[in-house]
Amino acid sequence: MTAAPTTDEYRTLITRALGVALDADTDNPDLRRLFTPSSHRLALDPDVTVVRGARGTGKTYWAKALTDPELRDVAARSYMMPRLRRVRVTTGFTTGGGSDTPYPSKRKIARLLREVTGPDVYEFFWYAVVMMALDVPEIASIPDWADRVRWAGENEDAYEDALREADRKARDSGETRVLLFDALDHLHADRATADRLVSALFQVALELRLTTGALRAKIFVRPDMYDSAPKRFPDASKLGANAADLEWSRENLYGLLFHRLGNDPSAEAEKFRAQYGEWRPEGEGRFIAPVDVIADEKCQEKVFVSLAGPYMGTDRRKGHTFTWVPNHLQDGKGRVSPRTWLLALRAAAALTTERYATQPYALHYEALRESLHEASRVRVEELKEDIGWAAAAIAQLEGEQVPMEPSHVRFLWEQGSLTGLLRDMVVADEGAGGPEEGRDGGSGPRDADDHFALIEELVDLGVLTKRTSGALDLPDVYRLAFNIGRKGGVPRKS
Repeated sequence: MTAAPTTDEYRTLITRALGVALDADTDNPDLRRLFTPSSHRLALDPDVTVVRGARGTGKTYWAKALTDPELRDVAARSYMMPRLRRVRVTTGFTTGGGSDTPYPSKRKIARLLREVTGPDVYEFFWYAVVMMALDVPEIASIPDWADRVRWAGENEDAYEDALREADRKARDSGETRVLLFDALDHLHADRATADRLVSALFQVALELRLTTGALRAKIFVRPDMYDSAPKRFPDASKLGANAADLEWSRENLYGLLFHRLGNDPSAEAEKFRAQYGEWRPEGEGRFIAPVDVIADEKCQEKVFVSLAGPYMGTDRRKGHTFTWVPNHLQDGKGRVSPRTWLLALRAAAALTTERYATQPYALHYEALRESLHEASRVRVEELKEDIGWAAAAIAQLEGEQVPMEPSHVRFLWEQGSLTGLLRDMVVADEGAGGPEEGRDGGSGPRDADDHFALIEELVDLGVLTKRTSGALDLPDVYRLAFNIGRKGGVPRKS
C-alpha cells in the first residue's frame, strides 16, 4: 500500500489544490476540479426554469459549466442525465455585456430605460435579448439597444415567428435550446426597476416553456430577488413549482474539499487517493472519489481529522474541528459558501506553515480559528460587489458589539445618514454602469427610507440574524471583517 502523505505533504497538497482563484467571475470550471454535488442535479435539468442560490453557492459557476460541452458531459454522466449532451446553450445575460454579446451592459440598460418608456418596456427588453440570442437577423442589424427594444415592441409578431423557427430547428436537430440568465442583481442599480426586469424575464421564460417544445430559459437568481420580483402574470404559480435551489450541506462541502485534494495533478494527491478507498479514473486526470468519501459524514470526519486533528484545542471542550469550521462560516440562513469554505482551509494551511509548522497535523486548530478572518474579509468584499447597500449598512456598526437592539442599529444609521448614503450609491452606480466602467454594487434595497424594512431585508439576506428576544446578531463570516465584537465569540483582530 502507498505510504500516507506526511504532514508537510498534506499541507502542500491543501495549499496547492485550493490555491487557484476561487472567484467564480475569474475561476472558470475545469474538467479536473468540477464537482457535482448530489443536491444540484435538479438545477441542471434543462426543464427547470429558475435556479435560486445565494452569493457563492455556484450560480455563475454552473452557468459557465453549462456552456462548455465537455463539462456538460461530465455532469450528464455524474447525474445520469443524458439529455444534457443534447442541449445548445447561449448566454442571455450575465455581467459585462457589450458589442460582442447578445445582451447589453448595465449602463446601457439604464440608458435605454430612460429613452424607451411604456408599461410593456420590460417585456419588450427581454424580447429583444431573446431574439439577439437566437441570432434573428432583423434585430441584430439594428446597432442601438434602445432601437432594438422599440423594434421588438412594434414587431411582436416577429418575436413569435422567431420562437417558432428556433423551436422547429431545435426539434429537427434533436436538441434543446437553452438560454442562460445569470447575475440579475447587476441588471439595474434601482431595486424596484431590477425587480420589474426580473419579473418580466420570469414571464418570458415561462412562456418559452409553455409554448415551445425545445426552447428553454434557465435563470440563476438570488432567493431574495426571486421573492421580491412581482409575479402577477398568468400561470405564475408554475414558476415556483418548476424551481430548484443551490444548497450546500456539510456533506457536500467536505465532498468538494476531498474531490479537490484528490484531483490535484501531484504525487501528494496520488498518495491521498491511495488512503481512502478506490478512486475511479475518468480520463484526462479526473478521478471520482468513493461514495463514502463524498457522502458518508462518519468517513468524512475520519479523513478531516487526519488533516486537522479532532478538536479546536487540546480537548473537546473547545469543539470538534469537523463541525466547528463549517458552523463558523455560516451566514444567518445557515448557508456556507463553498468558495468561503475552500478559502478558509487554504488560509489555515498557510497560517499553519508560518506559525505551527512543527505541529502533528496539516491544519492547526489556532490556524483554523484565525483563518476565519481572511474568509470574512473576502466574504465582505463579495457583499460589497453584489449587495453594496448591505455592506454600507453594516459598516456603520463598526466598533460595536452584538447582540444589539434594533433601536440602537437604527440610531447608528440615522447618525450616519444611511438613507442619503444609499440614495447616493444608486445614483453613482447608474452613472458607473458596471464593473467594466467603474463601481458596481448590485441593486439597492427595496426601501432605503425605512430602517425597519432595511433590518428585515438584511435578515432575509442572511447578513443579520434575529434572536428570540428581538436583538440582532451578526454571523462571524460577516462580523469579523466589519470589526464588530461578540462576547465569547471569535475575537476581532486587535
